[in-house]
Formats: sequence, C-alpha cells, structure tokens
Amino acid sequence: MSDRTFFGHPWGLATLFGTEMWERFSWYGLRAILATFMAASPAHAGLGLSQETSQAVVGVYGALIYLVALPGGWIADRILGARRSVFWGGFVIMLGHISMAIPVRSAFFVWLGLLLIIIGTGLLKPNISVMVGRLYPEGDDGRRDAGFSLFYLGINLGAFFAPLVVGWLAEGDRWHLGFSAAAVGMALGLLQYVLGGRSLRGVGERPGLRLSRRERRHFGRLVVLGVVLIAVLLGAWAASGTLTIDRFTVALTLVILIVPVAYFGYIMFGSHDLTEDERIRMKAYIWLFVAAAVFWMIYDLAPSKLLFFAQDHTDLSLFGIRINQATTQSFNPLFIMIFVPVFAALWVKLGTRVSTPQKFGFALVMVGLSFVVMAVAAGLAGAGRVSVWWLVLVYLIQVFGELSLSPVGLSVTTKLAPEAFKGQMLGIWFIAVSVGDAVGGQTGRLGRVMSEPMYYLVLAAMAIVAGLALFMFTRKLRVMMAEHHEPAIR
Repeated sequence: MSDRTFFGHPWGLATLFGTEMWERFSWYGLRAILATFMAASPAHAGLGLSQETSQAVVGVYGALIYLVALPGGWIADRILGARRSVFWGGFVIMLGHISMAIPVRSAFFVWLGLLLIIIGTGLLKPNISVMVGRLYPEGDDGRRDAGFSLFYLGINLGAFFAPLVVGWLAEGDRWHLGFSAAAVGMALGLLQYVLGGRSLRGVGERPGLRLSRRERRHFGRLVVLGVVLIAVLLGAWAASGTLTIDRFTVALTLVILIVPVAYFGYIMFGSHDLTEDERIRMKAYIWLFVAAAVFWMIYDLAPSKLLFFAQDHTDLSLFGIRINQATTQSFNPLFIMIFVPVFAALWVKLGTRVSTPQKFGFALVMVGLSFVVMAVAAGLAGAGRVSVWWLVLVYLIQVFGELSLSPVGLSVTTKLAPEAFKGQMLGIWFIAVSVGDAVGGQTGRLGRVMSEPMYYLVLAAMAIVAGLALFMFTRKLRVMMAEHHEPAIR
C-alpha cells in the first residue's frame, strides 16, 4: 500500500482533487457558452431562442443540478455506494457533453445532453465530497478541514480555466467544439478516477445502508412509474399544443418552489418528536434559507444576464488584450482563489463578534450593491459599449458576498438541523441555491416592462432590503438559533 501523500494528505485526495477539477472544468465550460449558444440565431449555429428564454433555461438547468443532489446522495447511501456513484455520474455527464457536441441542427441532442448532465451531476457532486471526508480517520478534523480547502482549490481551478479554453474553442460559432472540450475534460477526470482507484483504499465502496432485495424491487417500480407518469404528462401537454420552452421553465420553477415549502412543512408539522428548541431553531433557519435563495437569485445570473451584457454592451478588452464574453466567467473563480484565505483569516480574527445573520446580511448587501454597479453600467451602455472593468468590479463585490455566505451556510445548516433530520438537512441547503437559480432565471421577463438599468436596481433593492432586515433582526435570530450558547426562546 502506497505511503505517498498529496501536500501532506492521503494520496486519495489527489485522485478526488483531479476528478472534481475536471468535472468542474466540464460544468463551468458548458455554463460559459450555454446561454449565448441558445440565443444565437440558427444562421450562427445556435438554437435561436430569445435571451429571456435562454436565461430561464439556464436558470432551471442550474436549479435542477442542485435539486438532484438529494436523490443522488440517497442512491449512493442505499444502492450504489459513493465510489460507484461518482464513476457512473461522471460517465453519464461525459455522455451528456458528447450528445451536445454532435454537430447537427436538431435541438434534440442539446436537450438530451442537458438531461444527462443533470442526472450525472446528481450522482457525482454530493458523493465525491463525502469520499473526501472519509479519507481521514475520526478525530482528524484539522487535516480534514485542510483537505477540503485543497479540494475547493481544485473546484476553482477547473472553474477558472474552463471559460478560457471552452470560450476560445467556441468562438466563430464553433459551439460544438466547445462542448467537445467539456466532454474531454470529464473523460480526463474519469480516467484519473479509475487509475487512482487504489489510492482511495476502499473508501465509498459499499452503501451505508443497502436496500434489501424487496426494497430494490419496490424502488425500481417507483422509478419506472415516475418516468412513465412524467412522460404521459409531457406527452399530453405537447398534444394540447400549449407546451413551449418558456412555459416548461415556469412549470419547473413552480415545482422547485414547492419542494422546500413541502419539506419545511413536513419537518415543522409532522410527528417527529421535535423539541421546542428544535422548532424555534428551524424557524430561524427558514429565514436564513430565504435570505440565501435571494442571494443566489442574483449571484447565479452570471452565466446568463451578465454574460449577455458582456456580449452586447461591453468592450471586451483587458489590459489591451482582446477577450471573448465567456472569459468574463473566469473573473469569479479567480477572485475566490485570491480572497478565500483572506476571509478565512478574517472570520477567525472576528470570532463570535460577527454572527451568522450578520454574515448573511453582509452577503446580501454586497450582492445588491453589485447590481447597483450593473445599473450604472447599463445606463452608460445606452451611449455605447462600456469597459469590461465594470464587470470586473461587479464580480469582485459579489465574491465578497459569496465568501460571507457560502462557507457559513452548510455549517449553520448542520447546527440548526433537528436530530431527526441531521443527514437530510444538508441537501436542504442546496435547495436554497436551486430556488434562487430557478427564480433568477424567470426574472428576465421583467425586461418586458422595465428598462435594463431599472431591472438591475429592482433586484438590487430586493437584496439590500433583505440584508438590512437581517441586520435589524440579528439579535432575535441569534437568540432563536441559540448561537454562541445563548438559550432559545419561545
């Protein structure tokens, strides 16, 4: 058995680091050109959708990616095990990118590719993180945290280079060449995962609680029934002549909105023997969940609304070098890599003087201010293209917000989760991202009734008001959460 280490960590981390880096390369590479491909006219080898519809599609696509993390984690726990789930998830993702890379005019292979990527990501994304944690023995929390920091670096390396490579390849209407690069990226990740399998030392090989044969049969019947039911409903909708891409995205958004409402209702009103303190803390968490959804609603407009702004209204020249609109999607991961250690040190220094609601409030104000900047840039764009440095400033401000909310979200979720829902609640945090992405995708419709600068100002006002409300109610939320050992109140 090899005693090699990866920056002082188990060598298995190198395998998972590389797999995740290439998977994120494929994901962010596709994301960097998807909206502009959909909005490009058929004469330019695109789908010919409106920018509004393209924004809605990208929104629900991102939303479903996060939503399927819940069933993906369950399948690993009960059927496949984390290791096989990651492999098959990556394989399905690769097939999805290959489908999109097929250079035909039909949109069928595009929709099939997106569906396969959603399914595959649901299997891979939640389970590869679980495997990272299991590389370390119980009680080795310090090295585990450091290992996740390295893993997070891999994510952002993939996210940084993907738009540069895929965007360059897709220039000149070579969209399918860009999609091919994403497929190659995922193939490289799979290859590294298979070749480095021994270094994982059995981690994730078996499900935590495997389904019995009878339970597997029951599960199989439910899956088949669900697929048939969805196919029948979609078929009936199509036969009625009222099915359009726009209406389909609205329907999916409504379904995504129902999920957290139903889940929180199930937790709060079901018979789960919750203590009074647990109920109070869940009430506080719901407010944080809503705040997070508002944050992601704006933050995840980067691959749609902000990408279109870069394409249509920006002078794409940086330090005298010509760039393409996809390159602007690399600004965010670059700033994350720069400022992660800064914010990590800042939170340690501030300690308990800054509470979770205050961090969330700051994040909302930051993302709101970024759209105030966008409103100014959009106003100036009425007279001609504006400097790309406006977008650089927007992404810089947004990253300050993300680093105040994203790392804190999972932590507070595990802290406030009732005992009966400790494992499941981690998936709920990702549903906040899902809700934000889906609703953000639908906000493009506001362009029908308001100007571009006003669009940005309306969303900015929503975020800033939500952030200020969190600051105002920080003390009450902090007590409800029993943060820093304060007792909960009724």
